[in-house]
Formats: sequence, structure tokens, C-alpha cells
Amino acid sequence: MALTGRTALLAAVGSLPIGIWEPSWTGILAVNAPLALACACDFALAAPVRSLRLTRAGDTSVRLGDPADVTLTVTNPGRRPLRAQIRDAWPPSTWRRGMEHDASRHRVTIPPGERRRVTTRLLPTRRGDRKADRVTVRSFGPLGLFTRQGTHDVPWTVRVLPPFHSRKHLPSKLARLRELDGRTSVLTRGEGTEFDSLREYVPGDDTRSIDWRATARQSAVAVRTWRPERDRHILLVLDTGRTSAGRVGDAPRLDASMDAALLLGALASRAGDRVDLLAYDRRVRALVQGRTAGEVLPALVNAMAPLEPELIETDARGLTATALHTAPRRSLVVLLTSLEAAPVEEGLLPVLARLTKRHTVVVASVADPAIEAMAASRGTTDAIYDAASAAQATAERHRTAEKLTRHGVTVVDATPSELAPALADAYLSLKAAGRL
Repeated sequence: MALTGRTALLAAVGSLPIGIWEPSWTGILAVNAPLALACACDFALAAPVRSLRLTRAGDTSVRLGDPADVTLTVTNPGRRPLRAQIRDAWPPSTWRRGMEHDASRHRVTIPPGERRRVTTRLLPTRRGDRKADRVTVRSFGPLGLFTRQGTHDVPWTVRVLPPFHSRKHLPSKLARLRELDGRTSVLTRGEGTEFDSLREYVPGDDTRSIDWRATARQSAVAVRTWRPERDRHILLVLDTGRTSAGRVGDAPRLDASMDAALLLGALASRAGDRVDLLAYDRRVRALVQGRTAGEVLPALVNAMAPLEPELIETDARGLTATALHTAPRRSLVVLLTSLEAAPVEEGLLPVLARLTKRHTVVVASVADPAIEAMAASRGTTDAIYDAASAAQATAERHRTAEKLTRHGVTVVDATPSELAPALADAYLSLKAAGRL
């Protein structure tokens, strides 16, 4: 039963059950006066909170999956020692589940006129900018009976960058690039479009590479070696529309597309090509242009960090017009988008000729590995229906890819873990064939 009025008050301050003992007001004051005095003293001796000075330092960027440390410096300018609990609040996506309570709370004791540092370790679970929320300080008195509490705004932003998992493939792709470039003992014969040097003919060389004039001037047959052309323009186009929001595994398709774009951007910049980035749905979401080889990868990572899929249909005409404006001269345009039939047939195909007329076009798409697993399932009626649905979806993607191929487009369709190396291989093949 709820207690109200004088009975509730007596129950709160008395030491015996209600009905057994009802002290007089004089008795109440006599018993609780020392306690009240102790509480008042404890409150008075608790260090004030509003006069504290707080500043931040630490990491401003971190790759997704890596920890970031942000240091909070608390200065006590008052004349009383500060005994406090500090809560450094950040958005929920800054922590893994269950981490926030332990990682964001700190106990400090700061003598008058001194300062202390506490470090909050963040482990973000999503890309983008993570901004610090308020810092709450709860100051305790010497007895711990009363506290003072207040909040401070101490701004700080940590940018969570794409993880770039595909960087593990970069050494092998660079080795292949060096082979194409003629910088190793393994020469690519008869490929590329830029003359490199002459050497003696060996059995197996392409006879079309024989330099007859040089052969006439010496006793041995001379052949020309080639290297891929440099200083070509690569435009990476990220479709950030509705289809990029579909989740494959535990991440959106956009994340796998960005990972593939980063590997290709790093590889192409090492090959001496110029790399630009365009992210578009119905307007430009990110644009990177005119960066040097050493600046390309940091610029791409920084531009991709805040990108999120937009739940709107991509304007294919606007995307094409913007890509043509961004790349006015012949370039390799790599469009990372979906192979769903409706968006491609109704949006991309009608305007694709404008791109292929001027540029070499590659369309890269993220395939769902769950579809492959469904196609192989058997044993139950439900599994057979799943397999039939998966086979139908796969056949539809193949038909869409064939339509793009008939327009002169190179199509790369692979699962998230395989898309980045497959796209890099397609780039190297085009470079070796002199099609850039």
C-alpha cells in the first residue's frame, strides 16, 4: 500500500515499523539533526562542477574495426579537492554492444589547482563522423552522502574510415602490374600500346612484334617490347541510390563497392594513372578530383567515410551527365552499381550509349553469396523451392550482364570478398590490351 502524508514521512525517517513507534516531531529533529548536519557539510565540501575546465585531445580518424583513444583533460581551478565520476558520452555506434558502461565512465580525484587526464577508448561499429556528446561530472563530498552534478559540452569528432579489407590483395596486383610494365624479368610480349625497347627474338614471341628495320641493321631478329600506357584517366563512380542499401552479409552493398574502388584506386595510382571519384544518386554526394598519386588513397578514404546509401532511385541520366562533365576526355569509367534488371534496363541502358561512345566502361556489381548457397540446397521441399528461386535470380543477372556486354561494357559480377580482386584484374587486362 502506498504511504502518503505524515505517515510516509515518519516511515522514511523513523527506525521502527509504522504502528509500533510514532516519534514526535521533536524526537525526529533530535535524532536526525546530526545526520542533516553531516549531509549539509558533505554537500558544502563537494567541489563545484561548473567551474571545471575540460579539453580534449587524441585521435581524429580511425579505420572501422580499429580502436581510437580520446583523452579528456580535467582541470580543477577551485580550492576543494574534486572526487568525481565522469561520464564521457558518445553515440551508441561508437561502441560495441556492452562496452559503453565500462569504457565511458571514469573515477578521478583532483587536488585543488591540478589537472588529470582520462582516456576513453572507442571501438566504432559504423563508418562516418562520430561526435562527442556531453561530459557529465558527478562530484562527491568526503562522506559520499551528497553530490553535485553538471554537464559540459566538449566538442570532438572522430571520422571512422572504410576498413579497406582488400588491401591484402594489393601486393599481388602490383606484382602483376610490374610484369606488364616491363620492370621485372617477365616481359609481356606484344601487349600494351606504348613502345618500351628492342630485344632479341626468342621462340614463342609474337611475330607481329618483329621490328624489321632494326633486324636489317643487325645480325639477329629484333622484337619490340611494349608497356602499358601511363597517365590515363580513371573515373570511379559509386551509385549511392536505393540498390546500394541492400545488405549482403552484415554490410550494405555500398561498403563492398567502396572496398573494390579503394583497391582499384590504389593500384591505378601506382600505375601512373589519374584517379577521380564520383558518388551520385540524384545529386553529387562526393567528388575527388586532381589529386597526385600520393594523395589519391587518403582522399578517397576520407571522401567515402561519411557516405551512406540513400533510399531513393538513382537518376541514371543525371549520373551519366555528371560523369561526362567530370571526365570530358577519353577515360575508363568504372560504375559500381547493381545488376538488378529494372534499374539497369529502365535507367542505365537508355543512356549507356552516351558513355560508351566516349569512354571505356566497366560495370562492377556485388553478388549475394547467399544466392549461391540457395541454388545448391536440396533435400526438402522448401530447399528445392529456394534453389529454383536462386536459379531464376541468377539467370536474370546473367541476362542483364549480357545486355550490358552487347553495348561494349565489361561486366564484373562477384561476391563481396571477390569483387575487389576481380575488378583489379579487369583493369589490368584492359591495360595490358591497350584499351584504356
